[in-house]
Amino acid sequence: MIEGRDGTIRDTVLQVGKQMLTAAVTAPKAHGDDHIEAFLLTGDEQAELANHMRDIYEETGADFFKRDAGNVDASECVLILAAKTEPILLENCGFCGFKNCGELMAAGGNCAFNLSDLGIAVGSAVSIAADNRIDNRVMFSAGQAALRMDFLDKSVKVCYGIPLSATTKSIFYDREKGAVLVK
Repeated sequence: MIEGRDGTIRDTVLQVGKQMLTAAVTAPKAHGDDHIEAFLLTGDEQAELANHMRDIYEETGADFFKRDAGNVDASECVLILAAKTEPILLENCGFCGFKNCGELMAAGGNCAFNLSDLGIAVGSAVSIAADNRIDNRVMFSAGQAALRMDFLDKSVKVCYGIPLSATTKSIFYDREKGAVLVK
């Protein structure tokens, strides 16, 4: 049997995406409570994500959504990592800036522990990609688009997308500038 590089690379990237998902899910969580959502998008769902990114560009004029949608299109898959909003209910910890979890929930805020857990999950995931030499980029834009799709828990407000690629030159560098920072 002779295997060409295209099929082998695609299979490898998808396998690493699955390993990244596993690393994110098994990353340490505050109080041992898991409020992280993790999905791997390919095919039609990946294309839908890119289309939602373009829709956000049309609505907002934020060029980086269009630029990043091109990266999603050119990737083999996209890992979606998100944090649910429900607090872990530590007694009046105040870490989120509210007096207690009841005030946080009434205000529609996010538990700071869940957001910290999301950061740790993202770090665990991208370390797997780095260990396997798979190009990736953590994208707020892809996360925003994923929030428009119908697969995340309704309590999710914070989400990131991590497209994965393995080409001779990373598709995530030398990109057009996409966002103007407002002062």
